[in-house]
Amino acid sequence: MTPAINAAKKAKVQFKVHEYKHDPNTESYGEEAADLLGKEPAQVFKTLLVAVNGDSKTLAVAVVPVSGQLDLKAMATALKAKKVSMANPQDAERATGYVVGGISPLGQKKRLPLVLAKSALNFETICMSAGRRGLEIEMSADDLLKLSGGITAEIARS
Repeated sequence: MTPAINAAKKAKVQFKVHEYKHDPNTESYGEEAADLLGKEPAQVFKTLLVAVNGDSKTLAVAVVPVSGQLDLKAMATALKAKKVSMANPQDAERATGYVVGGISPLGQKKRLPLVLAKSALNFETICMSAGRRGLEIEMSADDLLKLSGGITAEIARS
C-alpha cells in the first residue's frame, strides 16, 4: 500500500488501483500508463510540482493530462502568485515523499496547494499516480479535489 491508496481508503471514496509493468527506459511515465491501461491520454493525469514566486521551499501541485503541458502563467494565476517555475526534482521528492515518475497528488508528506486541470471534470473518473511507477489510482475528479483540498483551473495546454 502507498500513502495515496491509504488516503483514499481512509476517506472511504470509491477508487480502483491499476498496476502495470513499468519500463524503466520509458520517456513518458504518463503516456506509458495511458497506453498500458488502455485509457485516453486526456483521462490520465500527471502530477507536477512548481516553485511559487521563485521560492524552492514554497511548492504547489499541478495535475494535468499526460497528453498536454502545464501552462505556467495560468498556474501562477490560479495560485494568485506572480510567477511559478517547475520545481527541482529533488525538492519535489523531498516535499512529497514520492519519487519523480511516481508522485501522487494524494498522500503527500505535507499537503501542498493543488490545482487540477478543469478538463478532468469532463470524465466520470481520472487516473493518476498512486505513489510509485507502474501504479495508478482511478477516482472521480470531485473526490480528488475533496481529498486534496484542491481547486480546478484552466492550467493545461495541448
